[in-house]
Parts: sequence; structure tokens; C-alpha cells
Amino acid sequence: MASVDVTVRGGGVFGLACAWACARRGARVRLIEPARIGAGASGGLVGALAPHAPEGWNPLKDYQLRALSSAEGWWAAVEAAGGVDPGYLRSGRLQPLADAAAVELAQLRAAAAQTLWQGRADWQVVPATGAEWEPASPSGWLVRDTLTARLSPRRAGAALVAALRAKGADLVIGQEAPEEGAVIHATGAAGLADLSAVFGRTLGAGVKGQAVLLRHNAASLPQIYAGGLHVVPHADGTVAIGSTSETTWATEGPDAQADDLIARARALLPVLAGAEVLERWAGLRPRAKSRGPLAGAWPGRPGHFVANGGFKIGFAMAPAVAEGLADLVLDGQESLPASFSVAALLG
Repeated sequence: MASVDVTVRGGGVFGLACAWACARRGARVRLIEPARIGAGASGGLVGALAPHAPEGWNPLKDYQLRALSSAEGWWAAVEAAGGVDPGYLRSGRLQPLADAAAVELAQLRAAAAQTLWQGRADWQVVPATGAEWEPASPSGWLVRDTLTARLSPRRAGAALVAALRAKGADLVIGQEAPEEGAVIHATGAAGLADLSAVFGRTLGAGVKGQAVLLRHNAASLPQIYAGGLHVVPHADGTVAIGSTSETTWATEGPDAQADDLIARARALLPVLAGAEVLERWAGLRPRAKSRGPLAGAWPGRPGHFVANGGFKIGFAMAPAVAEGLADLVLDGQESLPASFSVAALLG
């Protein structure tokens, strides 16, 4: 008789979340991470849990709304189980609006959010006040949403590890171990390459991202988003800045683009001008061809499942994806959107 019900391969946020979702339902879980926890994109800095705009509604946006709405309770349960704070806060977010056309579009989205977000959060157009922690807005108006949240990626990983240990999960870190029971493959960019090789077509690839960590205490303040730049205050008195999206690169480590992130953040928020640079980070984020999560059964390989494609929304989607995979693996229940499946990507 097998001593393990579910083996999870991968110690990033998708793997850890899947392991936790199964373990807290009573499954005997083994997690195998041959390098270290957060060795890939999940060891980054930013931790922005931000929604897509409330328009062009589709299954991904609907699932993301549910994921973000339930995240606070999910992460609170992780902290309660293991005693480690993941640094979660539903902080909200501010976005500057460039001109009258942008204001008009934002107002249309605000009206749409009243229906699409089902009263779970607000998307509001508000006047700029000139506050220190506020981006300059050429139009004099900002978007403020109350759905955006943040957590510390590395603290979230540590919190999940602590919760899994408290549940008696078998954590194999830095080496290999046998697979037993059902197997969930949450192996990030390398896993997307493996899937592509198996099926003879590109199902996704790694995209390099760079981020920077500054010392500045804005712990209780909202995130800022402008021109593709995320500025995310964390609970420990730091601010994360990110991130780039690079499909080609000369080096895997941080380069001049990290310096550009710093310059852009300081131009956006002059209060950061003197903030000490604590770390520059670079890593590969797994982007599925669908641009959404890749989660469900591995076609043609009974008992094997995939949890991948987090890309920019991995930390936001991980709890919901993990619970959906636990439904499928443990109960045979299909609760994940069909568009997330490998079969859907294969067509």
C-alpha cells in the first residue's frame, strides 16, 4: 500500500499551494523540489495580486475574481496552520489616468465593475490629491480599486512550507524522491518546455522578468500601477518594483533593465528618490500559450496532472487553481475552467 496519496513536483507557489490544498483535506502528500523552495519565479520580489480590468468578461477574469475574493481567508488558514505570516494585505491600487479619453474609459469600467465584480470590490475614478504616495496624473484623476492585494513571495513560500510541515507532509528539498499516488507537475518554465517536447508543439515558454527591492516604509499604503510598472509596498518596510517581460535576453541575471525600473519608479513617485536599493532580481516566469493558467489532467498520462502557466498572475491564482486541482485529483470533480486544461491548449 502506498504511503503517499499525492506527489507534487515543484516548490514554487503553484506546487506548494497544490500540496497544501490536498494536505488540508487529509491527503498524504509528498512534495519534491530538487533545487530549493522558490527556485524559479516564485522566489521573486513583487507579489502583486492585481485584477484584470472589469470589461471583456471571460472565464479567466471570472475565476480570477473568485480567486482574489477568497485569497484573504485562504492565506489566513495557511498562517494559522504553520504560524508564518505570508505578508498578505488587501491594499488596493492606484492608477494615474493620462487624459480625458482614459478618464472616460475608466468611468465605463467603473460602471461595469458594479455588475461584474458582484459587490466584492470597487473600481472607482477619484480626483488626485497630490499626496506623497500617489502617482502624478496628467488628467488630475486616478483609478482606485479595492480588489488588489499583495503578499511577500518568499514569505508566502515559507508560510506554505510551515503549514505543510504542520500537516505532516513529506517535503523533499534539494534531492529526488520516488513518486507515489497521483502526481501533480508544477515545474514552472522547465515544465512548460517538457510539455512542449512531449506533445511536439509549443505550449508555452519562460519569459524573463526583472524586479528591484527598495528600502521604504509604505507598508499600509496601496499599490501603484502605471505604464506596466508595479510599485508594491510590503509589510517589512520595503517596496518592490517590477517587472520586465523579456522574451529574449543575453544573461539570465539582472542587467541594465533593472536600473531602468528604479529610474521609472522614482520618476513616478519622487518620494522613492533616496530609497536604498536592497536587491535586484531576475528569473523566468512560465507563460502558457493561452496566457492563462495551465491546470488539469495530463492528456494520455493517467494519474498525472499539470499546474503551470502562472506568469504574471501566479500568486493571485495559485489558491484557486490549487483547490480546483485538489477537487480533480482527490474527488474526480471538474471545477477548473475548461479553458485552463492542457487538452484545450492542444485544441
